[in-house]
Amino acid sequence: PDTMVHFTTEEKAAVASLWAKVNVEVVGGESLARLLIVYPWTQRFFESFGNLYSESAIMGNPKVKAHGRKVLNSFGDAIKHMDDLKGTFADLSELHCDKLHVDPENFRLLGNMILIVLATHFSKEFTPQMQAAWQKLTNAVANALAHKYH
Repeated sequence: PDTMVHFTTEEKAAVASLWAKVNVEVVGGESLARLLIVYPWTQRFFESFGNLYSESAIMGNPKVKAHGRKVLNSFGDAIKHMDDLKGTFADLSELHCDKLHVDPENFRLLGNMILIVLATHFSKEFTPQMQAAWQKLTNAVANALAHKYH
């Protein structure tokens, strides 16, 4: 089945308007840190990151922040290419799936963490409609990343 997700003009505009205000380093770092704290089993993919023994260690870990920024920057690419997410994430999918063997469910979990962090940072603007557009995007990105599994 064709898993191409169609984004309406309104959804694209909503996502882009919020994205313009996002501090990639802060939101990225917080999102990945939350993933590691809330779902501790995801830490096994980040053993090379050093100290992940406590919430404060994870929140302050520079490697977590750096990778979080990388993750969020790739969302920036997604927002520029919302009509070709599979193509945009082909290489990252191969890396995470074939080489790192990351369970694709983790991409969905991280997408949810990004939504929660956006909601905490942009509470007033993060309306249900805004949430819906971002949820659609994070789901589509997770599916694009998991593409190599199909």
